[in-house]
Amino acid sequence: MLEACEITCIKRDRTLFEGISLSVDAGDLLYLRGPNGAGKTSLLRILTGLSAPDSGTVRFNSVDIAVNASAYLSNLVYLGHKSGTNGSLSAIDNLKFWLAQHSTNVNDDALYETLARIGLVGLEDVPVRYLSAGQQRRVALSRLWLKKASVWVLDEPFTALDTKGVALLEQFMKHHVENGGVVITTSHQALSEEAGRYRVFDLEYRF
Repeated sequence: MLEACEITCIKRDRTLFEGISLSVDAGDLLYLRGPNGAGKTSLLRILTGLSAPDSGTVRFNSVDIAVNASAYLSNLVYLGHKSGTNGSLSAIDNLKFWLAQHSTNVNDDALYETLARIGLVGLEDVPVRYLSAGQQRRVALSRLWLKKASVWVLDEPFTALDTKGVALLEQFMKHHVENGGVVITTSHQALSEEAGRYRVFDLEYRF
């Protein structure tokens, strides 16, 4: 499904990684590990097409994502380590704005149901700036429930989540891959058995 071939990334004259190859197929959960500065976020951005590699290619269903970006992006949800919400907008309006950007239509009932599922009952219409960091993170993560995408790329998705929130997200990741999806994630904390089976890809810091 998604394949990186001989990927190299250079930042400020330092080679973060060189000649990396990896592949994930339907039903795969890939846990990307490595110390700070090893290039985890840079690799995720390359896998999503947000950044270009210095060499190498990324293919989705055997097609270079640079050649047919729209087909790939329609099947992708990327969540960065920052929540990416607008503090002036409510949780509901943040989701509506994000869905409009991704040409996805979801009715209000489904939006409220999703926010309830992720533990934000009664906070749906509150400006996000008044929510805690963990609640803001839940708003961002609720996008996973709303866009029907096969590939999830998640950069530190557990940031600011409490134990219950971590377990909920791990269970949803497991459900996604069991239904033929793909998850690629980084995390400073190890995945638990709630996440199900997963593979590990280690990045090392290069001096």
